[in-house]
Amino acid sequence: MSITAERRSALISEYQTSPGDTGSPEVQVAILTERINNLTEHLKEHAKDFHSRRGLLILVGRRRSLLDYLRGKSVARYQALIARLGLRR
Repeated sequence: MSITAERRSALISEYQTSPGDTGSPEVQVAILTERINNLTEHLKEHAKDFHSRRGLLILVGRRRSLLDYLRGKSVARYQALIARLGLRR
């Protein structure tokens, strides 16, 4: 269910805004999206895993908060990020 270190570093290098950037909202949202996708696939097979479902809802809320923050700071960065990640909003 968790992402591997190689995948995490690939996401960081893909979404970083400057060299050495690991904590920008873009990077955090990309990592959270990967974890959310993995948990969603897990829950398709294990529908009664309510503990993981709660974790999924927490991750979705955290991602939503980061996206709201980014939208408040820069609408252009927000639009570019959701387009790259293929998010609905």
